[in-house]
Amino acid sequence: MEHEASYDCASCGEEIVVPVEPSGGREQHYVEDCPVCCNPMELHVRFEDDGSVRVHATRE
Repeated sequence: MEHEASYDCASCGEEIVVPVEPSGGREQHYVEDCPVCCNPMELHVRFEDDGSVRVHATRE
């Protein structure tokens, strides 16, 4: 089952919605380019016990 979560780009500030997949583990880290400004972001994804998903981005 695929879920969606959002984060604010650390470069341009735009809110970005991304698909997240819990089968990848409770905590995930990967690099993805911002679809607005094209700068690479390191995404930090965490699936909480209550079923919520937290995503934040840092500049790579």
